[in-house]
Amino acid sequence: MLALITGASSGIGLMYARELASQGHDLIIVSNQEKELEEVRAQLIEQYGVRVWSVYKDLTDEHAAEELHDYCLEQNLEVDILINNAGVFFFNFLNDTSLKRIELMLKLHVLNTVRMTRLFGEDMQKRNTYVEEIIDENGEKQLLTHIKPKQDQRPGYILNMSSMSAWMAMPGIQCYNATKAFINNFSHSMLYELRPYGVNLLSVTPGAVDTGLYGLSMPLRRLAVAIRVSIPPEKLVKKAIKALFKGKKNCMPGLVNHIAVPFLKHLPDWLINFAIRHLAQFMK
Repeated sequence: MLALITGASSGIGLMYARELASQGHDLIIVSNQEKELEEVRAQLIEQYGVRVWSVYKDLTDEHAAEELHDYCLEQNLEVDILINNAGVFFFNFLNDTSLKRIELMLKLHVLNTVRMTRLFGEDMQKRNTYVEEIIDENGEKQLLTHIKPKQDQRPGYILNMSSMSAWMAMPGIQCYNATKAFINNFSHSMLYELRPYGVNLLSVTPGAVDTGLYGLSMPLRRLAVAIRVSIPPEKLVKKAIKALFKGKKNCMPGLVNHIAVPFLKHLPDWLINFAIRHLAQFMK
């Protein structure tokens, strides 16, 4: 199968690329880090012997998803696995954040996720339909579209990266958690639209992941992993890919996270304000 992974030059996206390549899947890797992207491509080919296409693309651009889709059509590349991983994070109060930075997050997390799911999801859906020509009662030809029997369907997979913060109301990450809530609900809704066509759609909602995304210092990152507040990205990816291929609709790795979500949803205001005052000093 052929997998397309956004944000694949570093962090979680790179782990997705390595995990899928280790399973023998060919890859299309996408990133706005051109030099790093080419280095990753060479490493994946050398280490796993799979075919890898690299596409340098800024996914916040209005036409990026369509251009990426057009590229795949021109190269006769049929995507079986879509990993919408590209994302950004910042910790800041809204009135202290530039509109440009806010719009970047909204474009990347919301618009790009929807566009990519729409374009590549339609391709996966069409592969599992067939058209029947009939003659109606007026003697005119009509075309009816049918879903192929399940045993004849070609499986398709879409993974969208949400976050445990989708269930949190938290100052400083108001845009981040809102966009992740959108991704989670959008993914669950799309699952029901696409599942009859042999396409599974998974929403991944991890807690903290041990990458540089959050701007924490290395001592704090090591402490978070040690006490299992944070999860190594390779562990997250293995669990997410396993859930995707099993047809799950949600993946939240870590028992601590499952326990934490109901608690976080009902935090008192005084505790949220206390946490914000002390957490901000650790953010870059």
